[in-house]
Amino acid sequence: MEYDVVIVGAGPAGLAAAIRLKQLAADQDHDVSVCVIEKGSEVGAHILSGAVIDPVALNELIPDWQARGAPLNTPVTDDRFMILTAANHIGIPNFALPPLMSNHGNYIVSLGNVCRWLASQAEELGVEIFPGFAAAEVLYGDKGEVVGVATGDMGIGRDGEHKASYTPGVELRGKYTLIAEGVRGSLAKGLMQKFNLRDGVDPQKFGIGIKELWQIDPAKHKPGLVMHTQGWPLDNMTGGGSFMYHLEDNQVAVGFVIHLNYQNPYLSPFDEFQRFKTHPSIAPFFAGGKRISYGARAINEGGLQSIPKLTFPGGALIGCSAGFVNLPRIKGSHNAMKTGMLAAEAAFAALKAGAAGGDELAAYPAAFRASWSFKDLWKVRNVKPGMKYGMWIGTLLGGIHMWLNDLGLGFLVPWTTHHTKADHESLKPAKDCKPIAYPRPDGKISFDKLSSVFLSNTNHEEDQPIHLKLKDPTIPIAKNLPLYDEPAQRYCPAGVYEVLRDDDGSHPRFQINAQNCVHCKTCDIKDPAQNINWTVPEGGGGPNYPNM
Repeated sequence: MEYDVVIVGAGPAGLAAAIRLKQLAADQDHDVSVCVIEKGSEVGAHILSGAVIDPVALNELIPDWQARGAPLNTPVTDDRFMILTAANHIGIPNFALPPLMSNHGNYIVSLGNVCRWLASQAEELGVEIFPGFAAAEVLYGDKGEVVGVATGDMGIGRDGEHKASYTPGVELRGKYTLIAEGVRGSLAKGLMQKFNLRDGVDPQKFGIGIKELWQIDPAKHKPGLVMHTQGWPLDNMTGGGSFMYHLEDNQVAVGFVIHLNYQNPYLSPFDEFQRFKTHPSIAPFFAGGKRISYGARAINEGGLQSIPKLTFPGGALIGCSAGFVNLPRIKGSHNAMKTGMLAAEAAFAALKAGAAGGDELAAYPAAFRASWSFKDLWKVRNVKPGMKYGMWIGTLLGGIHMWLNDLGLGFLVPWTTHHTKADHESLKPAKDCKPIAYPRPDGKISFDKLSSVFLSNTNHEEDQPIHLKLKDPTIPIAKNLPLYDEPAQRYCPAGVYEVLRDDDGSHPRFQINAQNCVHCKTCDIKDPAQNINWTVPEGGGGPNYPNM
């Protein structure tokens, strides 16, 4: 199937790019054919975010979004920030926070529902969207340029043999291919290696975000309330924090982010989140409520200095495939949409000028550097690196840096601090760390992994090749277990990885429960041996998030 532009991923970046291409085509009477493929069973099925969205990019893309019924229904009305101690909290007044941290003018949303709406807008303009098709392979031309992607074959058994339901993948060829897979996408990872896109930039840094959606007691519901915390249950040298957003219909989105450069291999991000909800300042919100959904997803945290080269022959990286998240604001959707729009504008200009494709869209990175999106990230570029000094000092340094930029005094901090290590390099040996005794879940406010995965509606065809590939199957038991007590047992928020033993504790063996995978990509990032390679399963597999 031939198109002018092929877009991989129906998230905010991919859909904004598709819409912008069709808008330009209509405005300038120069038609372009655009398709978007999405590995989720439907648009939004794999979208997971807090989310408080800054509408700045949406205002540019679809100025009349309110009249068109965009699902931005809950404006922020109350913005709170707290530092938690084990038994209490310290409230930070809004006047002490840098202005760029304010959420007034933003909206609490389900990003999945926003993407579903964006997809409807794209289809009205003539974009072809194909959910349930996972892009498994990049296609290359005679000169090594990218000429499109191929979707994965369907109906292959775990033994590698074709089943009766076998359907071969489809080649989607485009003059330009925009990669919008989200964080740690498998195609983006391969493209960065092939074209050396990460040469000369800092390692990308990541966090894992774990989220639940609750229906709470109406008496405790405060529509428009945004609450963020730092501190307990994390120690000073483990970065992270929580969010709690009160949406419409008595629903509350609550989540926890842990930076994946944590050092203790006994730490379990899932259990830290469950423990957080039991805090005296947090638990009352959920007493008598009902948990209705669960999910997890990795987050880019490296900022400006970790963004790779954005273009390659025949295409570009947009959105979280490149990493445009503003970490202190805990926002990336506005930058994802803007970079998708900028890449679309560069691609359209090239197509209108008669380009045959295969070249690099140099206008895109130049436009990014001149955009408000670049400035958004420039102002906070030293916040994440400063966290290496611990939460207290790091937060203070980051706050000073942001205040100076907000006051127009950014020239006083002209330097850029760099990330020196990838997250998988940060673990200490288990013998040098203290095991963490997590409380048993009570089934009311805190829960176990398997009941949580059930709420994510995760489903994979079980008779298919395991999509979590081990480069060396011996490493988990021979290396990671004695050195780190095999941290995959704990960093995975879905119980995918287990170390099983005989009844007497002997003969440890590594088991992969791939059917549990919620596609968060944490294993691909945090495995200390970089032995796990996350690849796409059959299209349509994975979580099916409603309202997340």
